[in-house]
Amino acid sequence: MSSVHTTTLSAQQCTDAAHSLEQAEKTKRPARQISKTYPGMTLGDAYAIQAAWMALKTQNGHRIKGHKIGLTSKAMQRAVQIGEPDFGVLLDSMFYRDGGSIATADFLQLRVEAELAFVLAKPLAGPDCTIFDVLDATAYITPALEILDARCERVDSETGRPRTVLDTISDNAANAALVLGGRPFTPAQLQIDMRRIGAIVSKNGDVEETGLAAGVLNHPANGIAWLANRLHQHGITLQAGEIVLAGSFIRPIDVKAGDTIVADYGDFGTVSCYFS
Repeated sequence: MSSVHTTTLSAQQCTDAAHSLEQAEKTKRPARQISKTYPGMTLGDAYAIQAAWMALKTQNGHRIKGHKIGLTSKAMQRAVQIGEPDFGVLLDSMFYRDGGSIATADFLQLRVEAELAFVLAKPLAGPDCTIFDVLDATAYITPALEILDARCERVDSETGRPRTVLDTISDNAANAALVLGGRPFTPAQLQIDMRRIGAIVSKNGDVEETGLAAGVLNHPANGIAWLANRLHQHGITLQAGEIVLAGSFIRPIDVKAGDTIVADYGDFGTVSCYFS
C-alpha cells in the first residue's frame, strides 16, 4: 500500500469526492465507490478525501470531539490488504446516549462494533508516544459501541466489485455514531490486565459476538499511542478532553430497524442501544 504522504489527486478532486459522500449521507443513497472513480488513488489520497469531508463538516457547524481507530486486528488488516490500522474523526453530532434510540432512517448500511473509549486528560503527541504516555494522559476509559455506516457502495451495483480499504478510509473510516456507557474507570483503578477486559455482544437477546480487548494491537492503549504517532505525520495532536475509540475487538454486527444491541462488559457494566 502506498505511503500516507503519497497523493495523486488534486485538491478539487478530493473536495468533489467529499461532496459525493456528504450528498450520499443527506440523500441516503450510497455514492459510487471512490476507488472506482479514481482507480489510481493512494492511501494518502484516501486520507486527503477524509480530511476534505471533515473540513466540510466543520464549515457546516459540526465540532470535532475525538478520533477513532479501526482495522486493529491482524485478521482484518489481512482481509483488506493493509499493514496497519486506519483512523477517522468523531464529530459532536455522532454521540447517542446509552440505552437510547437510533433512527435507522438517518443512516444507510448500519453495523455495530464493541470497544473501549479513552477520554484524555492531557494532550498526546507523536512521534514517540508510548503506551505509558497514553495511560498517564487518560482521564478515564469506558465501554462503547461504535456505529458503522457506508456512504459509498459496499458492492458496486454494476460490476459486483467490493469496496476497498481506500473507500472505507475516505468514508471517515466508516464511522457514523457511537454510544458510551457502562462503568468508567481510570487506568490506576483497574485491578486486572486491560487486555483481559471482554465483551459479550447480543442482538435481540441472542449472543452474536464475543471478544477480548487484547484483540486491539495486544492492548487498547497501544492503539491510542499508534494514533498519536500517526497523526503527528499530519501535524495533529490529540487534545485534552478528546474521546478516542481504541478499536473493536469483535467483528461488525449488521443491524436494522427493530434491533436491540447490548454489550456486556462484566464488571465494567453494559452499553446498549435500540435501532428504531
